[in-house]
Amino acid sequence: MSVELKQRTQKFALDCWRLCAEIPNSREYNAYVHQLIKSSSSVGANYRAALRGKSSRDFINKLKIVEEEADESAFWLEMFSAILKDNQNTLHRLNKEANEIVAIVVTSIKTAKKNLK
Repeated sequence: MSVELKQRTQKFALDCWRLCAEIPNSREYNAYVHQLIKSSSSVGANYRAALRGKSSRDFINKLKIVEEEADESAFWLEMFSAILKDNQNTLHRLNKEANEIVAIVVTSIKTAKKNLK
């Protein structure tokens, strides 16, 4: 599963980047684009870091960051859904993916915590 989720989080970041490349260039849009690119790429980067955790607690803490960044990405995707007329199918698909990643990571955190005891 780690390889599959590693690839999935990387694809998520790339797909968000591609979406952002299509968004008009303006002061208002640029602020949101910057936030989405940061949070979506952080999902994959921090998942990779979690896989290299130095302990179970380190693994869990890094997964919590992944959860937060994926949820933040969902927020920015929801904002774009509310303000953009175009790309609604892509926005819906990416928001669904962000929420699925959150669900997977939350389950992984619960399992890892259970295994600590």
